[in-house]
Amino acid sequence: MSAMKSAKFKIGDVVKHRFFPFRGVIFDVDPVFSNTEEWYLAIPRDIRPTKDQPFYHLLAENAETEYVAYVSEQNLLPDDSGEPVRHPQIAEFFTSFENGQYLMREAPH
Repeated sequence: MSAMKSAKFKIGDVVKHRFFPFRGVIFDVDPVFSNTEEWYLAIPRDIRPTKDQPFYHLLAENAETEYVAYVSEQNLLPDDSGEPVRHPQIAEFFTSFENGQYLMREAPH
């Protein structure tokens, strides 16, 4: 049994995709793949990631639109642009953007 890999990125980090032209802010992390087999098999075989790594939920943007993305750790890189993400749901998860990092909103009690 293999040890679970710890996540390289954390909630609030701004990241970009290694192969595709989009970036986003992480709002949730799955320790291992937790999506459908159909979704997984739709990824081109030559860039299909292994399932035994952290997967990240992103509020993502590209040149045309904003959306939610699900990306493996191996396909993410830090985004050092210092620019905020323009996704309309940012305020649902985060309170502010400081020094290239989003600060998570406190959970209601």
